[in-house]
Amino acid sequence: MDEGRPPARRTPLAAVLAANSISTAGTSLTLIGVPWFVLETTGSAGRAGVVAFCATLPIVVAALVGGPLIDRLGRRRVAVASDAVCGATVAAIPLLQYAGALEFWMLCALMALNGLAHTPGNTARYVLVPDLAEHAGTTLARAASLFDAVSRGARMVGAALAGVLIAVVGAETVLLLDAATFALSALLVAAGVRGIRAAEPRKAAAPVSLRSYRAELKEGYAYLLGNRLLLAVVVMVMFMNGTDQGWNAVLLPVHAEGELGGSKDLGLLTALFGAGGLTGALLYGSVGHRFSRRTVFAVCVVLCGAPRFVVAALTGTTLPLAVTMALGGIAGGMLNPILTTVTYERVPEELRSRVSGALTAGCELAMPVGGLAAGLLAEGLGATGALLAMGGVYFLATLSPLVFPAWREMEGPAPQVSSSGSCHPGPGPAARTPHSSVS
Repeated sequence: MDEGRPPARRTPLAAVLAANSISTAGTSLTLIGVPWFVLETTGSAGRAGVVAFCATLPIVVAALVGGPLIDRLGRRRVAVASDAVCGATVAAIPLLQYAGALEFWMLCALMALNGLAHTPGNTARYVLVPDLAEHAGTTLARAASLFDAVSRGARMVGAALAGVLIAVVGAETVLLLDAATFALSALLVAAGVRGIRAAEPRKAAAPVSLRSYRAELKEGYAYLLGNRLLLAVVVMVMFMNGTDQGWNAVLLPVHAEGELGGSKDLGLLTALFGAGGLTGALLYGSVGHRFSRRTVFAVCVVLCGAPRFVVAALTGTTLPLAVTMALGGIAGGMLNPILTTVTYERVPEELRSRVSGALTAGCELAMPVGGLAAGLLAEGLGATGALLAMGGVYFLATLSPLVFPAWREMEGPAPQVSSSGSCHPGPGPAARTPHSSVS
């Protein structure tokens, strides 16, 4: 150990990695459990789309205005409070159902509250990674890779468990298990992330006022709008995440219920996609970084999404779609390491939470519309027509890296612009990556 450097403290990083993996596994339970619960209790793809809309619109709202709030309240407090609220809202759904008191509007309201609380917690954990890596004495790249890898592994395990558990114990019990994962995640962060300056409220922040809060928000959005590459990424990922929301919340559950083997196949397919994503991330970390970022990204982004929509539309058996989703997951797994690196290189530390909010809001802007549109299309055109329509949108969006010149900047670091407007070279600490849901 170098003289003058404080001893490494790995517990906070380990706590955040564990909390994020548990929370992500629980979210996978919700991703499968809630649509299946809606289809079982209402039999309507349209209503599944309405629930998806109610769940995702508040996510966008929270991302639009939440960046400065995370800094003011403190990242640790926000992460703990977020998990507590999410756990309570998810638990309320089966409890009200058991009591015979659950109305459809209540389900929509609970999912809306869940969405409102979910994004700040995710963002708070993510933006802590650079500081926790420094405290742990490890590199930022390694910590970011670990964060991404445990998330993918947890997503895969959660999806597989959800499919089996729904068939064995029912969707209501699965949602109760999901609530327990949020509680455990909150406890891990509360107990494990202590004594980390970056996790506490920003003491130097200006007094709270609408004017100062608006100014802080403006800084994050101004930075994003001034960076051509990040803006191009956000626009493309916005369309990808919108169509993926339609796929996850409506189209795949409807297809599994009508053409495949039910919830078990739904869990299997989602798990295979997650396993492919983990494999792709590991492949990129070992060999993919040796190749052109833009070339790898452009190829993988086309392969990761649209093919599964087409295969699901044209086949009614599990095997072709399973192979397609596994291969698509591998391609999708290579995207986020590239996007993470690009974002790390371009966002300075002082704007981390604010730019994170702007990135998240932009990337998730189309998700409410995607879920609702998928439900309406499935009701009006049938599952096959909806799959082909949404797959076509996905394919057109993923052609962006081949068409627009801004993507050429992906090949290397770019100068950052600090909040004062001056340029300084070299990579800086992380903001939240414009995360694509395909991975």
